[in-house]
Amino acid sequence: MQTTASKKVINGWAMYDWANSVYNLVITTTFFPIYFAAVTASEYGANAVPFLGREFVNTSLYDYSISAAYLVIALMYPILTSIADTRGNKKQFMRFFCYIGAIGCSALFFFNIKEVPVGFGVFFFMLAAIGYAGSLVFYNSYLPEIAAPKDMDRISARGFSFGYVGSVICQIIGFVLILLMPGKEDLASRYTFLIVGIWWFGFAQITFRRLPKSTPSNQQHDKSILTEGFREMKKVYAQITKLPVLKRFLRGFFFYSMGVQTVMLAATLFGAKLLQLDQTKLILTAVIIQLVAILGAWGMARLSARVGNIQVLMGVVFFWILICIAAYFTAEVKEKGGDPEYLFYGLAVAVGLVMGGIQSLSRSTYSKLMPETKDTASFFSYYDLTEKIAIVIGMFSFGFIEELTKHHGGMKNSVLSLIIFFFIGFIWLISALMKQKKLSNAIL
Repeated sequence: MQTTASKKVINGWAMYDWANSVYNLVITTTFFPIYFAAVTASEYGANAVPFLGREFVNTSLYDYSISAAYLVIALMYPILTSIADTRGNKKQFMRFFCYIGAIGCSALFFFNIKEVPVGFGVFFFMLAAIGYAGSLVFYNSYLPEIAAPKDMDRISARGFSFGYVGSVICQIIGFVLILLMPGKEDLASRYTFLIVGIWWFGFAQITFRRLPKSTPSNQQHDKSILTEGFREMKKVYAQITKLPVLKRFLRGFFFYSMGVQTVMLAATLFGAKLLQLDQTKLILTAVIIQLVAILGAWGMARLSARVGNIQVLMGVVFFWILICIAAYFTAEVKEKGGDPEYLFYGLAVAVGLVMGGIQSLSRSTYSKLMPETKDTASFFSYYDLTEKIAIVIGMFSFGFIEELTKHHGGMKNSVLSLIIFFFIGFIWLISALMKQKKLSNAIL
């Protein structure tokens, strides 16, 4: 029977959330999207940015960059994780992606659009995203190795909570830099990018020292890494299709992740561009979201123990639908000349309540539903592949709808369209719950 590892190992594992979550908050959620939108609009006098021979809406180019980065990592996942599983070196791969992510963040310090082309910023932004996403599959795959099933919800929530606390501290450091450098906010932002890279690299060393070496599987290695990688994915898919509850849960997870991840990645652009809130207010809002998210992650872990994981996820997904509707009408208030500032703060608190919880609970639910296996990296590769493809589709759709309707609502329409993804995800969760109850009754 699987036993939970020592407190030292658990905290070491959770420290990687502390290390890399600063990327997710500072680079993708607040400082970089605000910086990118501001400097491109300032340089080109409008929101149209020339890139690769055509003009893009600057915020859509940001969306497409994230989408492209996650597409790259999704294509790499099957190969990398099969190597990690069969050869027992997932920690080395986790370290490799951590380092390229930290380099990508640090290099954004040199992204001064008056001196370097837009492509420089886009490239290193994508590199950071690839490093972040690439390391997470190995990080997540450690969960079933170090935690007993009864402790997975709690330990998964601990990781997210560590991440929120660490990212808030780093966010505050960046905010203080901006306050101390009036008139040089651009430079303060670029210093913050450098701090994120150093933070990520430095604190990750605690994780790499404490995590145990993973156990390789006993299967024979194929001569072709490419063949072996996709064979692993095919094997995982074949196993999942025979697990009706897990199969339905993953379909729901795929669709609601399109909405969740897109909201998280595009929220600051929504506040900066559509509601025209200033940088200081947006950064403070992001801190509020992270602090509320700590309570949300722990609260949902406890609620799931009483009510059930899938039931809680259904309630949370429905709440996300309400958030999208509220965001649309908040944009309407701005268009009609009203002040949406406090409405945006209300949205931020609502997002914070469900943001961390849905990620933590989704990860632990998958861990509980997956079969016992030594090929944990391959199973979590499939999970992360599902999520990353969801991000590719979600962010691309968000940017494309904004460009398509830029003269008739733009980003406001993109926000409303996310309801479709949440609704489909909700239907699949209902299906998973019904199947789970049916199987339980059959056993009784």
